[in-house]
Amino acid sequence: MGASGKYFGKEMKRSEDQQLLTGKALFVDDVDLPGTLHVAFYRSQSAHARIVSIDTTAAKEREGVVAVYTAEDMGEYWQPGPLLVPPPPVEGKIFHERTQVPLAKGKVRQAGEPIVAVIAKSRYIAEDAVNDIMVETEEIAAVVDLEKALLPETPLVHEDLESNLAAHVIQQKGDYDSIRDKADLLISRKFHYDRGAAAAMENRGIVASWDEKAKELVMWDTTQAPIPLRNGFAAMFGLSQHQVRVIAPFIGGAFGPKIMMFYPEEVVCVWATMQLGRPIKWIEDREENFFATTQERLQIHNAELATTKDGIILGVRDEFLHDTGAYDPYGLTLPINSQCNVLAAYKVPNYYSDFKVVFTNKPIVTPVRGAGRQHGMFVMERLLDIAAKELGISVVEIRRRNFLEKDDFPHNHEILFQDFAPLVYDSGDYAPALESVVKAMGFEKFMSEEKARYKAEGRHVGIGIVSYVEGTGIGPYEGARIRIEPTGKVSLATGVGTQGQGHFTVFPQIVADQIGVPAEDIHTVTGDTRDFDWGTGTFASRGAVVAGNACHAAALALRKKILLHAGRHFEVEEDQLEIGDSHVWVKGSPDKRISLADLAGLANPHRGAVQPGTEPGLEATAYFGPASGSTAFGSHGVILEVDPETMMLKILKYVVAHDCGRVINPMIVEGQIHGGVAHGIGNAYYEQVHFDENGQIQNASFMDYLLPTANDVPHIECMHSETPSPLNPLGIKGVGEAGAIPVGAVFAQAVEDALSDYGIEVTEMPLSPNKLFELMQKSRTTESTEDTEGV
Repeated sequence: MGASGKYFGKEMKRSEDQQLLTGKALFVDDVDLPGTLHVAFYRSQSAHARIVSIDTTAAKEREGVVAVYTAEDMGEYWQPGPLLVPPPPVEGKIFHERTQVPLAKGKVRQAGEPIVAVIAKSRYIAEDAVNDIMVETEEIAAVVDLEKALLPETPLVHEDLESNLAAHVIQQKGDYDSIRDKADLLISRKFHYDRGAAAAMENRGIVASWDEKAKELVMWDTTQAPIPLRNGFAAMFGLSQHQVRVIAPFIGGAFGPKIMMFYPEEVVCVWATMQLGRPIKWIEDREENFFATTQERLQIHNAELATTKDGIILGVRDEFLHDTGAYDPYGLTLPINSQCNVLAAYKVPNYYSDFKVVFTNKPIVTPVRGAGRQHGMFVMERLLDIAAKELGISVVEIRRRNFLEKDDFPHNHEILFQDFAPLVYDSGDYAPALESVVKAMGFEKFMSEEKARYKAEGRHVGIGIVSYVEGTGIGPYEGARIRIEPTGKVSLATGVGTQGQGHFTVFPQIVADQIGVPAEDIHTVTGDTRDFDWGTGTFASRGAVVAGNACHAAALALRKKILLHAGRHFEVEEDQLEIGDSHVWVKGSPDKRISLADLAGLANPHRGAVQPGTEPGLEATAYFGPASGSTAFGSHGVILEVDPETMMLKILKYVVAHDCGRVINPMIVEGQIHGGVAHGIGNAYYEQVHFDENGQIQNASFMDYLLPTANDVPHIECMHSETPSPLNPLGIKGVGEAGAIPVGAVFAQAVEDALSDYGIEVTEMPLSPNKLFELMQKSRTTESTEDTEGV
């Protein structure tokens, strides 16, 4: 299967890190074009209000202000953004498309929605001019409470609809109702998973420049999808795609929100540069990021698990609400992911899932690392934990009894996934990953000996072990082009952008063995539409799977071309040739060799005749698109200690067993897992966006929004196994989100175990010291009531 050799599968230091660590990497804010103007936005102070009037007179009179624009100024270019992801073709679905606008007109639907754009000679002047603007609004009660949003008396976010229902989808397999009465055990719980921010180190940024003479638009953007962004702006402004160049340089973290396209700020910057003929720059500040950049999702699940007396799953029923915010440009990707991931790593013969997507007066919700998967996983893992307790078996044993087995693959779950294809797990072997974590954690010894010792010492220490799956590597396609130049330089271009995944290292590792050059000598370009014309973007843990296999296909095509030209040069059959060390030679005749640089020169003659059908140069382009996504999997284990006085946590041990198919670079995979776990720890215990009843964010700064620090993230022990995917030639699966997906579930289990004396039950995420205190108080109140009733 696929590539193997000197580079593929080996640890190799990231080639891009020298630039990043020495301050020589280009980020959007580094772009400083002559004559650049800067944008600041007047943003709505209200989450829900009608716009009565806008007075920009004073702002226009301020020295240094070049232009002030409202929605009315944009004319025909003021349009709602496109629907980025149409909903899957689920029978009977309801979906109401309502997408964001460049500048609010008539009504604002979330706090921070832009109303006026001020363009000035500096950002300082623009910000001052924003304070000169007077906007009169008529307040409308904000829709904040997700469960009340669908009540008939609740105000409408979009008044052309009959309710705040954005979508309604039911998917099912088997017949849950028919088995419910036959179950020995029914576990019913309500689960609450609240909002968080992606909190990337680098906020969003845009530099847009229209050249009137060249009729060319160039745009630097912190996007995860440069090619679709280019295509969209070309269509929006009536340009050829070749008139638009989008460059996604180095990006300081993305995690999903930067896959969102046609943010209001992007549209305004492009429109303004075409109006003024000067470069326009906008760099988001941190407070803006909490309002203007999309967030993680709030979901509320009412779920039920039916099992036999031995803990075998008979079926699951799950009904949930999903908060999409003020608009729904990303379709149903997130709730579909949640719906599918309730099935997790287990045999679930009967499943009924019903979700409603709800408009609220909050920021838009789009994927953030995990993209709804952790919500579904949390529901299933928590239900199993509670069932195990009721049945008197261990949390490990109930998982063993319900895992899909190796011979069950490929396994069709019979519902549709986000890629519109049936949810089919391509390959897997779940039990060994769990057993690896059980062994590494010393689970049996902890439960039989160490827990009692900790208790005797007055310490509250608990253990948690959960399993997970991650759908990765979805289509549609990516491409790659490789060229060997007569100078000996080797270039590799692909359309995906990079935000820290290690593309500049792993893509050359895939290519190097096939074309016989050192991986270090391959110059890689990502995220520039001038260098590669087709592709979709970096999201959904798909970069290595889809773009990596495109690199592999291009490398094979180039290898074939190298052998063809070398065979003609040496007048031998291609199977008599070998490639390596940047040369080609005839087997058994080391003196008959030619460098790839010289061969590239021969392949591109300046004069003379060539054989008909010959393609010039040593260059190849190829594409790869999977029929469906591949499924990575694994298990996480944690031992943590809770201080019952302060409710602060200390993680004593964290173990991950992960399987992402064949591993290209173990060090980079481990780094992705570390980053995912760190993100997951934040989502589990620190990070939550708090809204008041008026839709105002209460903690829109890093002074108030908690993030885990280096002191909070423990050493993470990683173990890799390889179950190749049959869906691509390299046998690889994605890894970008796996570290984050199960952390909430494993934290909940371990916290419950640590505080087992108090009888708390964790049914919400994220936790926090305050929430744990409330759970403890609730538990004590319940115990007190029961004691009183017993008297």
